[in-house]
Amino acid sequence: MSEVEVGDLQAELEKAEENLVKAKERLAELRRRQPRQEVTDYTFKGWDGSQVTLSSLFGDKKDLILIQNMGKGCPNCTMWADGFNGVLHHLEHRAAFAVISPDDSETQKKFATGRGWRFKMCSGQGSSFAKNMGFQSDKGGYNPGVLTFRKESDGKMYRISQAGFGPGDDFCTVWHLFDLLKDGPAGWEPKYSY
Repeated sequence: MSEVEVGDLQAELEKAEENLVKAKERLAELRRRQPRQEVTDYTFKGWDGSQVTLSSLFGDKKDLILIQNMGKGCPNCTMWADGFNGVLHHLEHRAAFAVISPDDSETQKKFATGRGWRFKMCSGQGSSFAKNMGFQSDKGGYNPGVLTFRKESDGKMYRISQAGFGPGDDFCTVWHLFDLLKDGPAGWEPKYSY
């Protein structure tokens, strides 16, 4: 490649990165402009078998980031959760953070403890939450993603936004780092251990 071609390619890369940043800013703006949807106070199961309400997951925060994880059987969801564990203190400084999965409480506790996860987790097993929020199909299959909620001073809770998870999304840095490699991800898939 000549110096001119390299310069042209660099300019094209810079323009593409600039456009991507603008597109992400626009996406975030559109998500925040969606109408808020009031939600009921769903009940989940804690690791000790106790009932945990959606409202209690807020703690002393007015905002909640809630991850809908597919559970122990999904290596992709495990990788996303491993990443959230690493930045938990940053997340919890701004908002409450918790993970819900369809695994029963005992399975969830054993798996999460074995991976060293420190965030709050609850079992959504037996709850209509995942289906009502669009993360469970009529056939019972789950999809992973994130929801954000706001709790007002009167106790009413609202769903603010949500997004699905999948390879290449903005919620897992692994894919973006692999994109910088010569062959990109090259068919790589996450595993529970390496």
